[in-house]
Amino acid sequence: MRRAAIIGLHCCYWGMYGLLILLFMILGARTVHFQVRAVLLPGLMFAAPALPAFYVFYFLLFPRFLKRRRLLVLGAAAVSVSALCGLFAIGVQWLVLGAQFRNGLSWDTAALLLVLAFIAFVNGVLALVIRGFITWYTEIRVKEELRRRNTEMELELLRSQLNPHFLFNTLNNIDVLIEKDPVRASSYLQQLSGLLRFMLYEVRAERIPIAEELSTIEKYIQLQKIRTANPKSIQYTVEGAPDAWMIEPMLFLPFIENAFKHGEKKAENAISIRFRLDAQQIRFDCENRYQRKAANVANPHGGLGDSLLRKRLALLYPNRHVLEVEAGADTYKTTLILNAHAN
Repeated sequence: MRRAAIIGLHCCYWGMYGLLILLFMILGARTVHFQVRAVLLPGLMFAAPALPAFYVFYFLLFPRFLKRRRLLVLGAAAVSVSALCGLFAIGVQWLVLGAQFRNGLSWDTAALLLVLAFIAFVNGVLALVIRGFITWYTEIRVKEELRRRNTEMELELLRSQLNPHFLFNTLNNIDVLIEKDPVRASSYLQQLSGLLRFMLYEVRAERIPIAEELSTIEKYIQLQKIRTANPKSIQYTVEGAPDAWMIEPMLFLPFIENAFKHGEKKAENAISIRFRLDAQQIRFDCENRYQRKAANVANPHGGLGDSLLRKRLALLYPNRHVLEVEAGADTYKTTLILNAHAN
């Protein structure tokens, strides 16, 4: 929700609450001979405990307790804050009304404290409701934005991954292998089929086991190896067990595709891909060598795809990811770290 809308919501709440206070002040002034106490006491009784209670509940109790579903601690904190706000209101009335407050008090101090604490508690609960509504509405907007960006991302990835150049080269290489090595050609054809199936269908799922992503990456690398005569030009390693992770599809493959698109695949260790996984973190390193051309000055991997990848990560893993890019004289390295919990 936009800041202006949130401010407007607060203004509407306090405007309605102010009208209620004004009504009680007018009734007090009309039913009792005009006295400072008759006019100010209703206003102080409603305003003094309400303001601090509302914003303590709003800014402190909601994010610390209610959002984390710590309901028992929330209840104890709510009672404590309400009592303190009641004491604060008594102090304000004593300072403003002085002797009139002490002499004209019709209830004992305990009864007055109970009433003021109740007013504080009611305003605090309403603050939780308002903050909860704002959070709920914001999350809906974020999810809608995420779906829209994911759709854009899927289309862009399909354009970049399923390009005719990659498909034609792979199919031509398989066609050559059919006569020389039919078994190997059949294996490559199955890998290509699995890769296309993943890109066309699996990307529509919200989350998949990371093992499926790694399997797709391995198929892609095997298909790329058809085009190079040096088996040591591509290094691919996975460390750790991927069983505990569920991720959004196509998180890592675009970086790898960029490495093959711009990398020099003939030299030894030209492309290095490494995954390190544990229960708390995934670390992905992808490094490739490239030949810097005159028309390709700063970043050989930049463009719309890079921008969409960053936006997607920001939406999917806010405060839970680190993306670092290092462009050297002849090397380009991408490091992506995904954390299980927010930093």
